[in-house]
Amino acid sequence: MAGNDLGSLLGGLLGGSGQSGGQGGAGNILGALLGALGGGQGGQGGQGGAGGGNALEGLIGMLTRSGLVDQAQSWVGTGENQPVSGAQIAEALPDETLRKVAQESGVSTEQAADQIARSLPTAVDRLTPSGEVPEGRSIEDLVREQQL
Repeated sequence: MAGNDLGSLLGGLLGGSGQSGGQGGAGNILGALLGALGGGQGGQGGQGGAGGGNALEGLIGMLTRSGLVDQAQSWVGTGENQPVSGAQIAEALPDETLRKVAQESGVSTEQAADQIARSLPTAVDRLTPSGEVPEGRSIEDLVREQQL
């Protein structure tokens, strides 16, 4: 399943540092999120899901429209990452998306939102080392290009 593959890639991106679920927990939850947003459709199909761009572009746009523009820009930019709360993530994501991510990850929607809030700033930061969201490439390609 593409979401599991994406979760493994993102788990490697985030490293296995101290989280109770190890690298798989955070990676799996982000893989499920990006898959739900259209980025985990496997291979070449993963590029078209979120408004013609990749799922990362779609996610950043969604967070920006939800009032988290400063946080999202700090993750993409080269400075310090601003934190975001699980409540803010739950507010920003469509209910159906959060339910799907929680179901795929085997956690409650609140736990899913909290895990996303903890992991997303680091993942976005590492996927955007030049300070901008790369256009026209799948998340899988971005992870591989960064050799993470």
